[in-house]
Amino acid sequence: MRRGTLPDASLRYPDSSSLEHHDMATYLAYTARTGLDTGSTTYVGTHFEYTVGMALEKLGFTLRRIGGTSDHGIDLLGTWTVPSAAHPLRVMVQCKVSAQKTSIGPHQVRELEGAFVGAPPGWRGSGVIGFLVTQKTATKGIRDSLGRSRWPMGFISCSPDGKLQQMLWNRRAEDEGLAGLGVGIRLPEEVGNERELALVWQGRPISTSPSS
Repeated sequence: MRRGTLPDASLRYPDSSSLEHHDMATYLAYTARTGLDTGSTTYVGTHFEYTVGMALEKLGFTLRRIGGTSDHGIDLLGTWTVPSAAHPLRVMVQCKVSAQKTSIGPHQVRELEGAFVGAPPGWRGSGVIGFLVTQKTATKGIRDSLGRSRWPMGFISCSPDGKLQQMLWNRRAEDEGLAGLGVGIRLPEEVGNERELALVWQGRPISTSPSS
């Protein structure tokens, strides 16, 4: 998502579903140029995917949008650099927008499990974690489904404007490199600013932004 971030040379990303845009700025320019209806499912879904990509950069993710008809439900692919893992973890992300007709529930967790089976070659085997991202917080059904899954997976709640509200993962994800990593809240440095979700390592919030 970030133009200045070099992708892992050992990873081969599938072609993007669109050659017209690659980040939020180029997508907004594309929609203005083509007159795409900003209330359409296509616009809302793609806008949310780019929003999620930018929001997760703050937590050390480097993601690329690939969504397409043969993506096995994967919207974003990339890596995640965290102090709990010796090497960057590879991540697959599915984004589900509240405006979509399909409700958010355990069946979405099962869909994410299917993404592991159809994942691109670079995102198979150990060191791979899948995330389901929605605009709502996790229901008990989602939590239970994650806990029962044999795949390393997590859940993230991200608001339409890019505020990260919740992040959790299962035991299998800990086995793949997240053991000892936690999630907390970073207090604002200035009065009036909102609290931010932060990763915690050895009891202290960490800065994992690619630009830091």
